[in-house]
Amino acid sequence: MLKTLRPILFAALLAVPLLAPAAGPQQTQQLPGYYHLNLGQFQVTALYDGVFELDEKKLKGVAKQDLQRLLARQFLEGPVIQTAVNAYLVNTGSKLILIDAGAAQLFGPGLGHVVDNLKAAGYQPEQVDAILLTHLHGDHVNGLVSASGERVFANAEVWSSQADNDFWLSEAIAAQAPQESQGFFKMARDAAAPYLAAGRWKTFTQDQELLPGVSSVDTHGHTPGHASYLFQSGGQRLLVLGDIVHNHAVQFARPEVAIEFDTDQKQAIATRKRVFARVARERLMVAGMHLPFPGIGHVRKEGKGGYAWVPAEFTPLPHK
Repeated sequence: MLKTLRPILFAALLAVPLLAPAAGPQQTQQLPGYYHLNLGQFQVTALYDGVFELDEKKLKGVAKQDLQRLLARQFLEGPVIQTAVNAYLVNTGSKLILIDAGAAQLFGPGLGHVVDNLKAAGYQPEQVDAILLTHLHGDHVNGLVSASGERVFANAEVWSSQADNDFWLSEAIAAQAPQESQGFFKMARDAAAPYLAAGRWKTFTQDQELLPGVSSVDTHGHTPGHASYLFQSGGQRLLVLGDIVHNHAVQFARPEVAIEFDTDQKQAIATRKRVFARVARERLMVAGMHLPFPGIGHVRKEGKGGYAWVPAEFTPLPHK
């Protein structure tokens, strides 16, 4: 029987067409990382700087079993967690304002794409009028300067809180810091240096309107002078949080969870709880530097002391 079937089977195999190769190779790059959102008469553009890998051990004040459960709820798995780095560009119609400048290439090849994505979004670095820094950690300020130490944003004034300025730019404080932390002080000083030399570095000491429709909000704890920024236009509001939250799967549900990078973990927790309560109560739209790109959405109260992250839906821009 087998001998009889062999010619038939062979003929059948020859009749099956071979799978044609794909028209082109599989791609290795995503789309440019920017996303536009209208806010009253302002336009907000989220800029993707890239990602780094965060060890789950950096999250403090949560049992390992609870941590794994919270990650699993969001279909995530440790011990390494992907963490985005975002910046935000706001076109007010009269000013172009950048909030944070990304990490440049000093934290590895996965970061350093703010300028490329700013250009892809239709702008040039020299068009930026003002840069508002949430704090002076390297993944937020390294992008201010080129590899040769020159200003990337040649026409921009840079704003930093006085408290962060006094801490991170102090060589005396840096000298007393642990050896493993001194690199962060150097990054801040290197980023600030050319803007200070050009008289383009400004500071503020309290909650205040820095530009029309743009106010600083004291959210210290993660660093001594960590600031968030409130944008208001046409009855709409957006609070750019900065580093109030580093992991959406854990810190919304458990805002009492700190991160190793907090200068004052107790204060950082208190600030996070206060801000989450406010934005949930006021239904205030927020944007976060370490939330999954584009990092824009709302915070919903959920359970006793917990919250949930509600990402904004993709929204087309209206035709003009």
